[in-house]
Parts: sequence; structure tokens; C-alpha cells
Amino acid sequence: MSAMTPRFTVGVNKANGRRPCREPVPFQEILPLKLKDSVSGKGDRTSEVACLQDMAVMLACFKKHDFNQALCSKEIGAFQTCYTNFMIDHTKRKNMESTMAGTKSKLPYRTLNKILKKYPSA
Repeated sequence: MSAMTPRFTVGVNKANGRRPCREPVPFQEILPLKLKDSVSGKGDRTSEVACLQDMAVMLACFKKHDFNQALCSKEIGAFQTCYTNFMIDHTKRKNMESTMAGTKSKLPYRTLNKILKKYPSA
């Protein structure tokens, strides 16, 4: 018997030995293609925890020194400065979201809903 020949040679591309791709399924419009006038805010439900590391260090110091605040003044000060910086950044972000001056590629869902209510897709 001579060299073995492959069984399925019909439809096989001889250059790379692969079968050709199947033809794509034609699109059938079942429902009308219409956008909603609102966006869900599910992606924005991340809870921001402010200064978790500093809070853990402060509470560990309290536990170590039987909740004596005088001995943990350095940790309390570090936590307070971290929290004030967090609140300043948080208010800046809220102001940027409320105004469209800080337009960016990803708008918050509340701003998108306001725009979509202004200009509904009829």
C-alpha cells in the first residue's frame, strides 16, 4: 500500500490543512432596534472605603493600649488627615460629575440618564 491519503479531502484548504469557515448566520430582527432612554447604574455600586489601612492601624493601637487615646495620638492624626484628603477628593469628583465641564470618556450613569431624558430616542 502506498502513502496514506487523508479521508476527508473535500472542502479542506490544502495550503494550511484547515476546513473553510462556515458562512455567518444572517441577522433576523425579532424586536425593533431601539435604544432605551435610561442606563442602569449597576456598575456604580462599588463601595469606597476611605483610609482602611490607617483605620486598622488606629484600632490596633487602641486595642494595644486599652483604648487610651493619649497613647495613640499619632495614629489618630494620620487617620484624620487621610480622611480629610479623601473627603476633599470626593467632593471634587462629585463637582466634576455634576458639571459637564469635566467631560471624560466614561460618564456616570446619572449624568447619562439626564442627557438621555433631555434628548429621547423616538
